[in-house]
Amino acid sequence: MIDLTRLSTETRNPQTMDLDQMTPLQIATAMNREDAKAVASVTEVLPQIAKAIEWAAEALRCGGRIVYMGAGTSGRLGVLDAVECPPTFGVSPDLVIGLIAGGERAFAKAVEGAEDSHTMGTDDLKDIGLSKNDIVIGLAASGRTPYVVYALRYARAVGCRTVAIACNRESEIGAEAELAIEPVPGPEVLTGSTRLKAGTVQKLILNMISTGSMVGAGKAYQNLMVDVQQTNEKLVVRAQNIVMQATECTRAEAKEALAQAGGYVKVAVVMVLLGCNADDARARLAKAKGHVRAALA
Repeated sequence: MIDLTRLSTETRNPQTMDLDQMTPLQIATAMNREDAKAVASVTEVLPQIAKAIEWAAEALRCGGRIVYMGAGTSGRLGVLDAVECPPTFGVSPDLVIGLIAGGERAFAKAVEGAEDSHTMGTDDLKDIGLSKNDIVIGLAASGRTPYVVYALRYARAVGCRTVAIACNRESEIGAEAELAIEPVPGPEVLTGSTRLKAGTVQKLILNMISTGSMVGAGKAYQNLMVDVQQTNEKLVVRAQNIVMQATECTRAEAKEALAQAGGYVKVAVVMVLLGCNADDARARLAKAKGHVRAALA
């Protein structure tokens, strides 16, 4: 039998022993108080998160990919972060990959036994052709999910960077990875429901890794999303707004620049700021490896 008693994610929270007798306001207050502890726990592991950002950015520069792996809530959070990258940063859907134990169908409905598999994680990595240029980031609130443990072991054998994100110290997945990120948000409001604080912690860290690595890859100018994809009406307007904010031009000028740039925001920004045509802007950006500041220098 698995001993879960030593895991803080599985212990009872003394502050919510009367959860079933609380008023709605008391429940919301208790959860808000505990969520503050989740944020504070991330503060304690910022150096490790910074290292993961550095490694992820390096993987992208070397033609590699960021691969998230997890089961249940952890897997869903990895998939969520991965699918947000293409519209936000204009990257291929194959650049940031979210793998969840049990496959895509497990996103909406649990697949029995998938997280306990010793082979499924390795098979999933083989199916995407994992290479030494990639980085694999394993997620497990408990830190002991076999799907992730064995996948990380395989990833290290391939020779790629490996990171583990768990919500318990000295975790099994942490022992398998080169880098362990192990914030401890403490017992959940609802005992063992790691979709709560543990889920919040993992999402915060994934936000930092994906955003930080994409900024390092030239996907931002100042704090603007200059590679945003115009896939709906809101994003068309956002693209115009970004050009206007970056260059202080009018909306009409932003629309015209975007039209000449084929819809590429960073090309339009360089065009307006340097007063050059689209071809010159593209050439400058290519030489600067996509970094707007360098293209403007």
